[in-house]
Amino acid sequence: MRTKIFYAFLGIFLAGVLFGMVFSFLSPNSAENLFSNLRQFFGGTIGENTDKFSLFSFIFLNNSRVAVICALGGVLFGIVPAGILFFNGFIVGIVIQYFNAQGESLAKILLAIIPHGVIEIPAFAVAGMGGVEWYLEIINGEETVGERFLKGFKRAMRMLALALIMLLAAAFVEAYITPAIASGV
Repeated sequence: MRTKIFYAFLGIFLAGVLFGMVFSFLSPNSAENLFSNLRQFFGGTIGENTDKFSLFSFIFLNNSRVAVICALGGVLFGIVPAGILFFNGFIVGIVIQYFNAQGESLAKILLAIIPHGVIEIPAFAVAGMGGVEWYLEIINGEETVGERFLKGFKRAMRMLALALIMLLAAAFVEAYITPAIASGV
């Protein structure tokens, strides 16, 4: 069951990437506006002169918040983590298409995304899986509703802890390693 949920979440992310790329291709002005708003939103917190540790901290705290929402929202039939993964994929798709349309090589774009993304996206899926398992325990468990709720919650929190460890590694890669890899192309 876990494997199916995990792959479903990854598939939803990839569908989001595809939709983002298509959206950006079909409506470049809308994608440009969305990208500009995102840059402004995150640029207000993180600037070009931000040291790597501050960047690492910002990325980890932001992604941790998202993972908590995935885990707690997963209890709602998995809709919340599915939406988060789709939206993240959508943004990644826009970024890929946007920078490619600006003349950036696809190799450089992917090297700026993949090193940390291969850890970060599965971490969100793991957090969301915990929430879905919490939901499934509540509806399919054998004990009283309260016991099922608590048992599922504990399972969700263990999976969230794993996701947070993964996100710590992803934030480190994104702040310290990805820039060096992406600038080398």
